[in-house]
Amino acid sequence: MTIRSRIKNFSSWLRKIFKKKNARIGIYGPPNAGKTTLANRLIRDWSGDVMGAVSEIPHETRRARKREGVKLDANGVEVSLDIVDTPGLATKIDFHDFMNFGLDEEEAKRRSKEATEGVIDAIKWLNDLDGVLLVMDSTLDPFTQVNVVVVGNMEARNLPLLIVANKTDLPNSSPARIKSAFPQHPVVSISALEGKNVDKLYEAIAKHFG
Repeated sequence: MTIRSRIKNFSSWLRKIFKKKNARIGIYGPPNAGKTTLANRLIRDWSGDVMGAVSEIPHETRRARKREGVKLDANGVEVSLDIVDTPGLATKIDFHDFMNFGLDEEEAKRRSKEATEGVIDAIKWLNDLDGVLLVMDSTLDPFTQVNVVVVGNMEARNLPLLIVANKTDLPNSSPARIKSAFPQHPVVSISALEGKNVDKLYEAIAKHFG
């Protein structure tokens, strides 16, 4: 058994002894899937605050942001969460994509560099998490390289994974495609923007990460 495994087992034992539930969960997914919108919804509902700004421009979040001690209570199950909102994962980041949103070349290149560094930062955070919320845009085909690689990575690390099928407020949403693509993992369908079905998500979080 590795030192990290021993420490994790010891931490789990301590939580049981003191009946204290605490979990550090990361919010992952491709750019513009609604990760920060979800983080804001979750934190606002349980602490009255927000995590950060959202934008239609991809990679608005380019550094991982953490909020500690968010107290969640779902159906009498209480859990304290340290929430990490991570940059969008992508296999290719091109500064020209930023220019398509009206940014000048200098700003586009700066954002591209920061977004690339953000992907590396997000991957590093996996070593310090108890579980992952993987946010997918339910209006898009779930069989993307990013989604498949992320799911495979979580499985290889034995990290508890809960898939969030987001954007169900849009008419072409199809959470069923996501459930069919990744049947081995629990999927909760929500609209983080409008708050639809978030109660079910909170129940699932308490169940899987509590």
